[in-house]
Amino acid sequence: MAENTVFIHTNAKQIAGAIVGRHALKRTSAEPDAFDVQIIKREDYDCFDAFEGRKFLRAGSWRVWKNDDLQSFTPVRFTPPQLMNYENRAVVIDPDVFAVGDVNELFRHDMGGRAILACPRPGHNRRDDYIASSVMLLDCAKLTHWDMRAQFEKMFTGELDYDDWIVLATEPRETIGFLEAHWNDFDRLTSETRMFHNTKRRTQPWKTGLPIDFTNRIPWIGKVLPSASIRLRGKYKVHPDPQQEAYFFAMLKECVETGQITTAAIEHEMAQNHVRHDALAMIDRALPVDAILDRLRLAA
Repeated sequence: MAENTVFIHTNAKQIAGAIVGRHALKRTSAEPDAFDVQIIKREDYDCFDAFEGRKFLRAGSWRVWKNDDLQSFTPVRFTPPQLMNYENRAVVIDPDVFAVGDVNELFRHDMGGRAILACPRPGHNRRDDYIASSVMLLDCAKLTHWDMRAQFEKMFTGELDYDDWIVLATEPRETIGFLEAHWNDFDRLTSETRMFHNTKRRTQPWKTGLPIDFTNRIPWIGKVLPSASIRLRGKYKVHPDPQQEAYFFAMLKECVETGQITTAAIEHEMAQNHVRHDALAMIDRALPVDAILDRLRLAA
């Protein structure tokens, strides 16, 4: 394992995003050989199979764990310190996070002696203590208590609440520092952005027109019932920012041209309803990546 490694955690449903994310990290770096990128998948960990269909604690109530959920990969974000033998630094990102700037700048970020740097998002999901673990810079030597399998199993005994785990509420506050917003720009792409995050699942650019395949909480008289979740009806919508859609398909086109993914693999993802059915047409008419990046620079 390289001294500096970016881990993209994913599952089969989001593998196309992960492949584009890996390419974007290398493509936008001035020193792409200075770091490694590893895609780590939920399917690689057999502990998930043992808990399929069992109840786990989330937001103070019990849910049923489903491995085919769009976001079943999220516990895997806690594996990198162990994968790094609890040494050096690691960056962890979701499969719907795409680099525009150089990730080496993030690896060189002053951590101020803290174990974790991530972006705060107070008020999101009705939590004032919300910290977005979808992009993290980790000092792995300070996270020897992270053991994904053991922590995952505690959700099913009621010892650990999924929501507390994911927002880092179980970590000592003094060990967490804050990243600038441009390292995890939520559905926003500007000249200041270093990584943007297609966090609004209904509008992920590579899923437009597909049937919605994730569960969501049920709103009830202005509140959210923590015990309730449903599989939403309807279809994924067009992303409100055409520039983010253009960036994704420009990068996907380069992935095809460089052999990182084949058109046959994309057709397979389309058949599985993991990727929108017009993806190949979107690739054919995609702008060059440099043209999109130049447009961002001109807007500065």
